[in-house]
Parts: sequence; C-alpha cells; structure tokens
Amino acid sequence: QVQLVESGGGLVQPGGSLRLSCAASGIIFRGYAMGWYRQAPGKQRELVATITNGGSTGYADSVKGRFTISRDNTKNTVYLQMNSLKSEDTAVYYCNRLQSPLAWGQGTQVTVSS
Repeated sequence: QVQLVESGGGLVQPGGSLRLSCAASGIIFRGYAMGWYRQAPGKQRELVATITNGGSTGYADSVKGRFTISRDNTKNTVYLQMNSLKSEDTAVYYCNRLQSPLAWGQGTQVTVSS
C-alpha cells in the first residue's frame, strides 16, 4: 500500500526552526518532482516548496529565504527545513508528488506561537 508519512511538526516560538520529513512506503520518489504543501485553518491547501528529481528547487514567495527543501532518493524521503518561523506559518504540512499525486497523508501540524 502506498503511503506518504509526514513527521517533524510541533509547537515552536516565532523565530524558531523545525525540520519536516516525508517518507514514502511502497513507491520510490526517483523520477518524480515532489512538493511540500500546507493548509491553515479555513484556507485552501497551498504549495510552498518544490524539488525536481535532479534537485532543482522552487519556493512560494511567503517562504523564500526561510525554508529549504531537499530529498534523499535512497531513503525515499523529502525534507523541509523551516527557519525564522512566523505565526502565519502555522498549518498542517503535507508532501506529495507534483504530477500523478498520491493519496494525501495525515500531514504534520506546525504551530508557531509564543
């Protein structure tokens, strides 16, 4: 069974950092561009970071310079390093393939609050 499992979220103060991980079982990431998405309460899910199979990255303006996406194809894992976190980064974070997306995982909650 194909599953996406996100982890690494938590409660952090403004200005803090978190590192999210997304592991896949049953499939390989190799050959697929991957993305990290987030959904805040009452808002639509938005794409915040992307990475191609070759490692080229892209970011939403709201996170550019603060978030870094990376991948390890040998571990079927995608990461999101989040620095200088702000209250507006509070959301549930998900990962998925950009093309031929899989069923969404449970996500990982990130709460930025003092």
